[in-house]
Amino acid sequence: MTITIKKYYTLWFAGICVAVFILQNFFSGFTDMFMLTGDAFSKPWQFLTAVFLHGGLAHLLYNLLALVVFGLILEGLIGSKKFLWFFLISGVVANGISFFWYPNALGASGAIMAVMGCLAVLRPMMTIWLYSLPMPMFIGAIIWIGGNVLGIFGFGDQGVGYLAHLSGLVIGLAYGIFLRIKYPSPKVYKSRISIDENSVRNWEDENFGR
Repeated sequence: MTITIKKYYTLWFAGICVAVFILQNFFSGFTDMFMLTGDAFSKPWQFLTAVFLHGGLAHLLYNLLALVVFGLILEGLIGSKKFLWFFLISGVVANGISFFWYPNALGASGAIMAVMGCLAVLRPMMTIWLYSLPMPMFIGAIIWIGGNVLGIFGFGDQGVGYLAHLSGLVIGLAYGIFLRIKYPSPKVYKSRISIDENSVRNWEDENFGR
């Protein structure tokens, strides 16, 4: 795989989320206008804009943490241009699926889960920490899938968009498999990376309601 120079779209996305959150708190009705609602097909921008909205400071901070930690790794691996379109398309598709399940939705979690799913295929042995235990990325992905499936069936905090998370993971896994097939060079995927335990555990606790 050809590695291109990073343009740090990950950090641009993070900055947009922060700027949008400030607007949410300064302008009444801003969130309602741009979040995913039942009117999304007559207001199609909501499928994209909802990705950059957040329901509170904790929601924003945990998503920013996961986006920066995992996004920079994936962007460096597949290149900035691919990452840009992958993140945006994943967020839109996850919201499109969520539209049929939730009355409204907001947040970058679907796109972030896609990033993590893609990494689980491209860097399956990358070490992460979950529940105070080190484990390969692909094992973490299996646990995240299981947790979201349980959430869909009523286990866990029902204020969490489990279907959006699961949709993002599936999108990411599929794209990771596509890249593996198109760029089979093993050198690209073998290096091991460790992710800080507290960073991942805090993000997972927030999003899975544990």
